[in-house]
Amino acid sequence: MLEVFSDSHNENCRPGLYGPCGKRKGDASGAASAIRAQTSPGRDPYPVGSGQLPTSAKLELATTAISTAGSTAANNAVHDFKISKTLSIFLFVSIYLIGQAIGGVVFPPYSEVFGRKKLYVASSALYGMSCILIASVPSLIGVAMGRCLCGFLSAIPTTVVVGSIEDTFNSRERVWVICLWTMFANLGLVVGPILSTFVVAYTHWRWLFYIAAIVTGVLTLLLLTIHESRPSLLLAREVATLRKVTKIDTLEGLNPDKAPDMRSFVRIALFRPIRLLFTELIVSVVSIISAVAIALVYLFTEALPPIYESFGFTRKQACLPFMAIGLGLSLGLLTRCLDLRIITHHRAQGRPLLPEDKLTGFWIGAPILAVALWLFAWTIPPAVTNLPWLVSVAALVLAGYSLNEMDYVLGGYLTDSYLSYAASGLAALSLVRALLSAALPLISAPMLERLGANYSVSVLAAVATVFCAVPPLFSRPYVRANITSENCFRPFIRGIGGVYLSTSIPLAEEKLLSQFNLYGQPHSVEKGSIGFTIARTPGTQLPS
Repeated sequence: MLEVFSDSHNENCRPGLYGPCGKRKGDASGAASAIRAQTSPGRDPYPVGSGQLPTSAKLELATTAISTAGSTAANNAVHDFKISKTLSIFLFVSIYLIGQAIGGVVFPPYSEVFGRKKLYVASSALYGMSCILIASVPSLIGVAMGRCLCGFLSAIPTTVVVGSIEDTFNSRERVWVICLWTMFANLGLVVGPILSTFVVAYTHWRWLFYIAAIVTGVLTLLLLTIHESRPSLLLAREVATLRKVTKIDTLEGLNPDKAPDMRSFVRIALFRPIRLLFTELIVSVVSIISAVAIALVYLFTEALPPIYESFGFTRKQACLPFMAIGLGLSLGLLTRCLDLRIITHHRAQGRPLLPEDKLTGFWIGAPILAVALWLFAWTIPPAVTNLPWLVSVAALVLAGYSLNEMDYVLGGYLTDSYLSYAASGLAALSLVRALLSAALPLISAPMLERLGANYSVSVLAAVATVFCAVPPLFSRPYVRANITSENCFRPFIRGIGGVYLSTSIPLAEEKLLSQFNLYGQPHSVEKGSIGFTIARTPGTQLPS
């Protein structure tokens, strides 16, 4: 149902569709009104987007696979365009990821203000058209434009879907939903090199993009059937209908995403991810760690085939070790069972579930990644030639598990810390990840040539070892409260009629009470699936 709050301080009047003394709220003689949605047995104002997550996850799998397939296309396009391998990798891989970095900043805040469905449909359709451009236009300009546009559009399923998950599921459900989505998305990273190798072996590299166009075309038709999930947009539609029925033009929904004009939208919403990245230490650290983890896969698309060819593998066989990384992804389900046990334990004790309580996978994944990379570095040629290739493949299974854990846990940490603005927090992460993923394939070949495979991977293992110091820091709730700037949250807090405070940011209740000087004063706390509300008892005033 829709509940209307008045700015009146009359304690004899209950909030409802009619204001004090029986007057309609919004009448010239009544009080201004604000509306929020509450669930009722007969109707859910925030319905789960029908088919949205499964279909958008398939779109994410397809676009991610095409991103890593760019390395195979680059190696084969060298002969067609008569260019260097480095330039070819830049055109097919790096430009794609640079476009994704730009899209990751632009699209998430747009979806928060105007909804998500239109972005999903448009991105899938235009992505297919861009793939056709790459495959059909025999010029480097066509390739560059097509790959840049593909990367730009791929940012939608990469970043916006996390906001869709937050719109739809509560904290307990998000454990499994984000886990499955992360596994599905990361599966695309390992499917791309395998699929592209076999497609190119039997056809031409251009067919990679024709196939991508066919797949995204089918997904576009499926996306047309999904429903919108953004709560603020759904509430705005309900309020618009209520205004027509009641003839009350002053009714407004409690919408933290409302952008009154384009200038404000650009200043606040569009650059919010960049602001979070450079002003919030947590966002910066999480982005760097997660970016390094995922960028390793893009580096492996260039590094693994030559390494396993030195074991005597053929070109087609050399791409199969990516299956070991894919196997490692599935092991994350075991850690999610442990997460679920922790959640159940907290609920049984009546303790609130904080973002820090779901960092178990990070505690496990960080040291396993370091061990896996050190093991892989010194079980491969040229330094080690007397060990079977299965030993290094076992290290890749561990690496796949840890990469997925770090991506899932750190993404979930940002999601639970920023909730309704999760898409913007994840956009900052995706920005760093895309830029680093664009750079590593370019430096992988020179690094392997100068340092050799063993020392090159050892450098990565040393970086992963440093990351092991971060989980103990993030596991302290007071650390997050103290290093998070209040300026990040203050724009998202609204005072409604002098009696109502609402925030979508799940800060500790004590932090809000302290920040707004509510200690020792009459107030109530109402917890909900999208955050919580602190309301001062009617008759008192909020601090300025």
